[in-house]
Amino acid sequence: MSDFTTRPEIRGTFGVATSTHWIASAVGMSILERGGNAFDAAVATAFTLQVVEPHLNGPAGDMPAIFHSAKTGQTEVLCAQGVAPAAATVEHFAGLDLTLIPGSGLLSTVVPGAFDGWMLMLRDHGTMGLRDVMQPAIDYARDGHPVLPRVAYTIAGLADYFATHWPSSAAVWTPEGTPPAPHTLFKNPDLAATYDRLAASTGDTRIAQIDEARRQWREGFVADAIFDYLKDAEVMDVSERKHSAVLARTDMADWEATYENTLTYDYHGWTVHKTHAWSQGPVMLQALAILKGFDLGAMDPLGAEFTHTVIEAMKLAYADREAYYGDPAHSDIPMAQLLSDDYNAERRKLITDKASLEQRPGRVPGFEHLADKYFERAARDFGVGPVAAQEPTMSHLTEKRGDTVHLDIIDRWGNMVAATPSGGWLQSNPVIPTLGFPLNSRAQMFWLEHGLPTSLAPHRRPRTTLTPTLAEKDGTRMVFGTPGGDQQDQWQLIWFLRFVHFGMELQACTDAPLFHSMHFQGSFFPREVLTGEMMIEPNVGEEVISDLRGRGHIVTVAEPWTVGRLTVALREPDGMLRAAATPRLMQAYAIGR
Repeated sequence: MSDFTTRPEIRGTFGVATSTHWIASAVGMSILERGGNAFDAAVATAFTLQVVEPHLNGPAGDMPAIFHSAKTGQTEVLCAQGVAPAAATVEHFAGLDLTLIPGSGLLSTVVPGAFDGWMLMLRDHGTMGLRDVMQPAIDYARDGHPVLPRVAYTIAGLADYFATHWPSSAAVWTPEGTPPAPHTLFKNPDLAATYDRLAASTGDTRIAQIDEARRQWREGFVADAIFDYLKDAEVMDVSERKHSAVLARTDMADWEATYENTLTYDYHGWTVHKTHAWSQGPVMLQALAILKGFDLGAMDPLGAEFTHTVIEAMKLAYADREAYYGDPAHSDIPMAQLLSDDYNAERRKLITDKASLEQRPGRVPGFEHLADKYFERAARDFGVGPVAAQEPTMSHLTEKRGDTVHLDIIDRWGNMVAATPSGGWLQSNPVIPTLGFPLNSRAQMFWLEHGLPTSLAPHRRPRTTLTPTLAEKDGTRMVFGTPGGDQQDQWQLIWFLRFVHFGMELQACTDAPLFHSMHFQGSFFPREVLTGEMMIEPNVGEEVISDLRGRGHIVTVAEPWTVGRLTVALREPDGMLRAAATPRLMQAYAIGR
């Protein structure tokens, strides 16, 4: 394929920082320059992303990270995915005459997880103080940052709704009664004050200060503000009705972020590390297990055969996601079977030269009822009408204007972090007065029926779409990821296959045209199934698009340079660092030296 790339691949030995916003990447690199490690830089980058991409993530959202510690030699997952409140039961929602959990509003809120997750990372693996890593975000929130056009457009699309139904959001996002114009300085003084107060947490040591900030979040002034608001709040949501929260003070006080081992799969000499089935992370591993039996290296990486084969494998893997995934702490997940050679040999036989228009979860012995229930859900009319997907927009917008954020950072010692923060979008809930940020809407990913791994239940994690990746082979390690909801593991899979089989440079691989399937049930309200549908960027060429249509795919051709927001960072055995970031949306950047 062409060697053309949109920008140079970043190379060096000191450190690299990539993220979905150039300001956040620059902040992360500045922390490395000051002697911080990758964990310090990741935390500073993340708080900055909460300020400059508020339509895509916030401090009351959620965050999974996969990281490698040079000190311990271990690769682990940090799970900052909050759980369902104790009062969040199927029966409670049935009493409200709901068939789906709304994609916005207080009913859809789980325990906020992101802040505690970043504090846990900083405490256990960072070296810098709380003030050091939070000050850049404080400065940008207090003094202003050039607001992205997509942020401005998102606020403009919701300005009337905020004024009518969510006045606390109107006060923050339209501070003078009008939406901000693109590229003008935008300030959030309430968020700056919240961050500043958390950064001022006292203690005899760095660790004690961080733990005090965590306490202030869970039980102190942050919790006070949240629950002072929630005690009387009834909020309009996407159901076009007002509802109160089920989140309680004890839910926040009792929850903490945690560490766990990664789930791995070996593919052509690479060990790929993903999160467990409380996210969609294993779906990429399942797709690799199916594709392992195809000679992908003999195909054109931009051709119809490659695209068709990968799309069909993804359909199969995602059908299993919908049938079998959920919080492993609350359900038996047959992951060993789903990743086994025998199982995937049978799944592979289902791929022909024609597009499948069927939903085809596998039949795992002892779990067949879950496959049957998926067939029922995929065919069900939930009676909510045509509504824009709630990741992360609302029905009042006619266009999806974003997804989430991602960062990848490697330091000179070999520490590395891949994280995909999300939730707490400005579209998800009203801003909590005095705090400057809203709650999340992640509970929309639960089902309101019993007996599923993804059934709504107290203290259960929603099966999120957030899914960073770490891969290693012969001393080379790389971290990568992308925003994109259900598309995250599809775009990462395509990127990884092209990198592994065709030896493409990081930036060329990132620039190459992307595609994805919409065939399976969506994770976000209104949980649509778009049978046989796929999207592809036009620069694959009309011949490829025509071939795919001839195979039976229902092909939507995207606008040029609009699919995917991948970033990646890599460390070679000799210490050489490399990084790349997508040119799409013209805001993600990789920085390094």
